[in-house]
This record gives sequence, C-alpha cells and structure tokens, in this order.
Amino acid sequence: KGTMRVFKSLVLLFLLPVVRGSMVQLKNGGYEDIIIAINPGLPEDGNIIRNIMDMVKEASTYLFNATKQRFFFKSVKIIIPLHWLPKDEYLSVKTESYDKADVIVANPFLKYGDDPYTLQYGGCGEKGRYIHFTPNFLLNDNLYNIYGSRGTKVFVHEWAHLRWGVFDEYNNNAPFYVSINSGNASVEATRYRCSASVTGKYIVQSTTRKCKYDQQTKLYEAGCKFVPDKTQNAPASIMYMQSLPSVVEFCDQSTHNENATNMQNKMCNYHSTWEVIMNSSDFNNTSPINSARPPFETSFSLLQTKDRVVCLALDVSGSMAGNNRIKRLYQAAEIFLLQIIEMGSWVGIVTFDSTAQIKINLQQIVTENVRQDLITYLPTTASGGTNICEGVRKGFEVIKQKYTNLYGSEIVLLTDGEDGSMSSCLTEVKNSGSIIHTIALGPSAASELEQFSNMTGGLKFYATDTVDSNGLIDAFSGISSGSGNISEQSIQLESTARSVAVKQWMNGTVTVDSTVGNDTFFVVTWDQSTSSPDILLRDPKGKEYRTSNFTVSNLNLRTARLNIAGTAEVGDWLYWIQNNHIAPQVISMIVTSRAASLAVPPVTVKAHMNKDTNNFPNPMVIYAEVSQGFLPVLGATVMATVEPQTGSAVELKLLDDGSGADIIKNDGIYSRYFTSFNGNGRYNLKVHVQGRNQTVRLGRRQSRALYVPGYIENGEIKMNAPKPEVSDEEIQAKLGSFNRVASGGSFVVENVPPGGTTDVFPPCKITDLEAQSEEDKIHLSWTAPGNDLDEGQADRYIIKMSESFLDLRNTFENATSVNTSGLVPKPAGTKESFHFKPENVTRENDTIIYFAIRAVDNASLTSEVSNIAQVALFVTPKESSPDGAPNDDAINEGISVLAIVLIVAGCVAAVLIVVSLTACTLHKKSRR
Repeated sequence: KGTMRVFKSLVLLFLLPVVRGSMVQLKNGGYEDIIIAINPGLPEDGNIIRNIMDMVKEASTYLFNATKQRFFFKSVKIIIPLHWLPKDEYLSVKTESYDKADVIVANPFLKYGDDPYTLQYGGCGEKGRYIHFTPNFLLNDNLYNIYGSRGTKVFVHEWAHLRWGVFDEYNNNAPFYVSINSGNASVEATRYRCSASVTGKYIVQSTTRKCKYDQQTKLYEAGCKFVPDKTQNAPASIMYMQSLPSVVEFCDQSTHNENATNMQNKMCNYHSTWEVIMNSSDFNNTSPINSARPPFETSFSLLQTKDRVVCLALDVSGSMAGNNRIKRLYQAAEIFLLQIIEMGSWVGIVTFDSTAQIKINLQQIVTENVRQDLITYLPTTASGGTNICEGVRKGFEVIKQKYTNLYGSEIVLLTDGEDGSMSSCLTEVKNSGSIIHTIALGPSAASELEQFSNMTGGLKFYATDTVDSNGLIDAFSGISSGSGNISEQSIQLESTARSVAVKQWMNGTVTVDSTVGNDTFFVVTWDQSTSSPDILLRDPKGKEYRTSNFTVSNLNLRTARLNIAGTAEVGDWLYWIQNNHIAPQVISMIVTSRAASLAVPPVTVKAHMNKDTNNFPNPMVIYAEVSQGFLPVLGATVMATVEPQTGSAVELKLLDDGSGADIIKNDGIYSRYFTSFNGNGRYNLKVHVQGRNQTVRLGRRQSRALYVPGYIENGEIKMNAPKPEVSDEEIQAKLGSFNRVASGGSFVVENVPPGGTTDVFPPCKITDLEAQSEEDKIHLSWTAPGNDLDEGQADRYIIKMSESFLDLRNTFENATSVNTSGLVPKPAGTKESFHFKPENVTRENDTIIYFAIRAVDNASLTSEVSNIAQVALFVTPKESSPDGAPNDDAINEGISVLAIVLIVAGCVAAVLIVVSLTACTLHKKSRR
C-alpha cells in the first residue's frame, strides 16, 4: 500500500500541468511546448517555418497586451515532415506528434479557401482540438486585408478558441437581428459589435449598393454585408473583426452585446469573452506581470519526424492462459502486424511474465514476407508472474539496439495482471522520450497502467473478456501512426461479432467506398472450432469468394483471411458465414483497407470521450468526428457502443443536430451524453458509422475567422474578392456510401454508489429555441431534451415570455407564463413545435417579445434556462446607427420621416418664393 501511495503521488506530480490532447504547459504566464505541425503532404518550403516564427513572435506581444499583461508565448515546437531534407538544426521528435499538435498547417480539401479555424468539440470554457492554417494563409501577404495580421490578429483570435473555449461574436448564418434602442426597434448586425463605436455601411457585396429592408423578415435582404471603415477608434473585439487595426481587446462585461444572436452568447450564457477567460484555470493560476512587454521572447525548436518504430511488449503470465486470452492476443496482434502497421515501419516483439524475453529485434517492414515472419514470433503459451516494468525495459532495450535514444519510438504494452512494482520505472518511462500505448485486458489489469500512457502521450485501450465485442482486435486496430499521413494508415471498415447457433448463418453488408480500396482485407475469426466455418463473400459485380479463397495459418487455426488483389470494387460487399461447428460459437467479421488514391483523402472517424477519468454523478460526452480532408461529413448514422467492466454494453445514437451535448449543428461532430454508469472501473468506446449516398454530404467548417468583405477608406468602398466557396453540387459529387468503425479508447469512472444509482440527471438545456410571429399567434420550435440530459423523455415544459431580455434571463421565474397544459414532451432529439396566442401583450410598433423554456423530468429535476428567442411585432424599419455617428446609411423602402419633412419644407419654401415674387411684381406695377 505504501508503494502504491508513492506511485500515485508521483503520477499526480507528473500529470498536473498536462492538458488532454495537448502538451502545452503554462508557467508564470508563459505558454510552453506549443506544437505546430506541418502536414507531411506539403512540399518543402522554408518560408512556412519562417512565417510561423514571425507569426507567433508578433502574437506573443499582442496577446500579452490583450490579456492585460498576463499571458505570452514562451516556447514553440515545430514538427517538420520526414521527407523534408534533414538539417543540423533539426532535432528528433520525442513524444510530440502530428496528431497531438495544437496547430496544423495543411492544405484544405476541395480548395474551399484559406479561412483559419479552430476545431471545437466542447462547450463554453472547454479547450478546442486544434487550429488549422493553410500554407497559403501563411505565405500569401495579400490576405492581410481579409483577415488582418497573422500574428497580431488571427493567431490570438484562434488561440482564444483553442485555449479558453470562447466563441465568435458573429453569426454568418443569421447576420442580422432586431434590437430595441431607447425604446425604438432597429436592425443590428449579429456580427456587430462589442463596441457601439464601430462605424461602417450596410451594402450588397456584389453591387456595393446600400442594403434594402425586407418587409417579410423585418431584416436586411439576403447578401447584405456590413463593411467597416478602415480607420476606427473601437478597441474591441478580437473575437469579432480581428482585422481592424484599432482592435486590441476582448469584449468585457461593460462592452459586451448580450442581445446579439451569436455563438458566444448562445454557448456562454450571454457572458463576454473576457468573462470566460477570467473564469479559466489559466487566469486563476497566474498573476499580471509588471512589464510593458513579455519577459521572454518566444523560442523555437525544430523537430523532424522519423520512421515509425514500434515494439510490442506482451504479457504471457499465467493469467493470460484463462478466458482464451493468449489465443485472442495472437489473433489481434496478427491483424496489427499483417494489416495495421504501416509499410516502412520498424517492429520488434518482447514478452514478459516475472522476467522479460526478446522474441525478435527490430525488423523493417519492406515486404509482405517480413510481416509473415514477424507473426511467427507472437506468443502462444502463458505461465508465470507479472512484471510490467521488466517488459517495458526490455522493449527499450530492443529499440536501443538500433537507435542511440528512444525519442519518438512507441511501445504497445498489453497486460491482464496486477503489478505492485510499477512505480520502480515511472521516472524512467516519463524521461524516456518514448510513447507508450496501453491495452488493459480483463477486469484485473493493473489500475495504474494508463498512467504510462498519460505521461507519454500514448493511447489507452481496454478489452473485456466478452468475445463478441471484438475489443482486443479493435484496440490493436486503433494503434495507427500519428504522423498525419492518412493515405498510409489502415482504416477499419467493419468490426462485428455475434454468437451463432449450430448450422445458423451470420450475414451482413460492408460498403467499400471510392476513397478506400487498396490493401483491403476481409478477416473472419471464430472462438471454438479448429476448422473454418463456411464463408461466402460476393463483391459488387457478383464475383464470389468462398472458404477455399481464404487463408488459414497453421499458427492460428481460428482466423481466415482474404486479401483483395489491387483496388477493391466500390460498392456493397455481401457476406454469409455458417457455423458448421457442433456447438454455438462467436464469429466475427473484420474489414480493413487503405486510401485508394494519394490525391483524395479517405473518410475518417475519430472517437473519444470528453475526459479520461470521471467522477459520478458528472455526466460524460461521447464525440465522433466524421470528416474527409478537414471537411465535415454530414448526414451519417453514428452509433456508439460503450462496454463497461461488468454488465451489458450500452448503445447510443450520436447526433449532429446542435442540441443536447452537440454544440454546433452540421459540423461533422456527432455527440451524445453518456450517463449509464453501472459501476466503477474501466469502460471502452467503439463507434460504427454508416453513410448512405442519398443522405450523406460534405459540409463546411464552422468557427472560421471572419472574412472581411471590404473596407471604407476616405469614403470609398474597397471590396475584397468574394470568399471562395465549394458548390453544393461539387461537394455532393465527391461522397457516396461508406462504412467505418473506430475505437474511442478507454476511460475510467469512479465514485459510482454500490447498488445502483438514482435519478440525478435533469433534462439538458435547450439551445436551439426559435420563435416566429404568424399573424396573431406565436410559433415556437426547439429540439426535445430527455429525461436524463438528452436521453429519454421529459415530463413537462415551462415556457416564459417577457418584453425585457434582462428580466427573462435573470429572473425567469417572475416572467409571464405561457399556458403549456396541452404540450406533451416528445422523445429526446425530436423536433418540437408549439403555437399559441400571447395574452396581455401590447401590440404596437417597435414591440419585441422574448421567450425562454425549461424542461422538467419525472423526478422534478429542471433543466437550465434555454437560449432566449425573440419575435418582433409591427417593427418600424430603420437601421441602428453607431453612437455619435451620423445615420447616413439608413435604408427604408417607404418614404422616411426625414424625407417627408424635407419635401414639406421644400414645398413651403417654393410657395413662399412664388408669393414673394408675385408681391414684388405687383408692387413694381403699382409704382409705375
């Protein structure tokens, strides 16, 4: 016990500064170990490196001032692709890799433009995944007018997304809204504006004419843009129009526009970006620095990748003989060596029980024969005790026989046993420079095992002894290279298993899409018989493959493998497998492939939980990112399976509808809350994705830096080129039907009470409430929450309305109630629609009514107050004007009051002139 306490204390010490998915550390206000990775598909260009350095140096000072002398960029590591020529200043990567980078430099897919963006999965205050810059953005100075300076503007804008989880203060989908100012209704730009002193004009970009007012929508016409004056006095906001030269601040509480219908208000409950930043752990753990400039200039390390080096460290202790584990290990490791590990990689194998043995030293996979030779060294027997550190050290020894250090190497560590001596190699592992991926097999695997992965940035997997989950095979299949070279990586198209009765059939369909097809394997496994089941596989053109076409190894009599020559046919592959054994047995089908072309990126799936360790009763969130070359894939069916340490697996459909756990609709990130905790311990995540040609399509990235349409200089409108967009036809033509499977790794749940749980989860917050006025009625619509967050069905709704935005937000209970007696909640994820006639509302010009809603479950647990929707009644059309600026760009299709006054005044003046002239003429005649 004393040893374990020391181990846990050391782990806590080592892990405190580490952020999940990132290696960035914050020390005394300085961000260290920021990783910027250059995609391996880019040709060598030293200007990319130089411009990255200039950008970050410039951004450091700008960030320091924008955060009131609190944060700056201290050190950055730039990852150089393997194929770029080596240089003396290039060091070797250690545990850094492309897939853990904070910033990615890569070409866009389909050339959709150079908008910088940050991929954000979570809600307000949660860190993003990465920032994406295109090489053209870094190299083309002509983009300054569109986005502003790379360093002083754009990088800090995106860093705020990535590090502090703030959102944009503009909304490209809803650019305008109606606002009340001094009792009068006016049209505001949603992307407008932390500071009311920002000046400019509303124009139609294609013609530069002034925008017209749409009587039906009560907003400006489609295509209307706000074009700012180039010279401004407004200091904010960095999250709105970062390109303005005067912008040097984030919006704070005093300047924030809480009425605007933008993502910052929606996601952060109407708080300003500076309030969110001040609430971050970064802010709370630092103090202002008494200096006019950052105390350190940003330092840079250039790290070049190298060939992949992997050593398998496999547990062969006595416990591995139980539950068929050693044979399952052989099946899974064989798939890894024959199908998953990339060509050109170096692979070695060690085994361990109470001691460790080298089975084979590093071999480079340059031919299929090398792969076949490697599998002969996989273990087939098990006995003895468990010493995990011995296995790890022996793996290090194998790698050092070829390389002078362990930098950038990988250990795949699998064990099913406890080991009280793990603390003896903790420091050695942390300082090694090697990445350790861990696979915990069965319920008794050492609870400290994952700490090896946490310290080194490795992957974590858990496989139960439930054979029909394919957990062990999926774990090995998930250990692909982190180099970013997706064309070389194996992609899992299918992984399914079930128990099949005697003489019964298991059948199914696997879709091979046009983005994959090379190096395609169909693998059938079974767990009882030593003879193969009957197999029939039919390709899309009708060609059939039978059992005799599959290969069964003498070393592994429970696996049949078929490698499709050349590129597999695109379309649906049908299979039928009959269990001809004398007893029921579990049969599985695993299909893997690689990209069909270097020019077309394959559809990929990345699955994970929102955290690695969870304390009950906090809910968790499942995420699955479905994309093709940085573009989101929409309309797919995504099913997540969560398997606990004990008990049955839970299946959930993930959604991309912008409700519940899903923060943004149609961003290709499918999400769902997970609350089915049936005990403490490890859980594993697996995701199945199916896309069908009729419904699936590509989308566009959200949260992109604002593309400024132009500027007004000295009264002259100077427009930028229109933003390049890919047509819907081009996007749809590129994507067809597909199948994907991805492992999301493992996570740990603690503090689940014994004997089951009570209802502790309220319905989730409704975030997509919308309101419309239809004659004398109001139409409200939203996505139904569940009984427990976004699962199940709520019991009832509470709807409130008010003519005061602040009253509704701050004192929801005191607002006017809407009669919802006839409104019965639908199941979670269903679209709700509710019509009613508002009472006690003064219907007159310039009236805006605000609405909000809460859901209540059957345990009387109540959701948070929803987003606030609004309806404008009988609005007098007029545009708001910045404080102190003349309203010279107000647009009104009718005759404005000013125009009427001028006409009347003109007529009076004309009459007076006529009368004066007549009088003068008569007077002259009289004198004559």
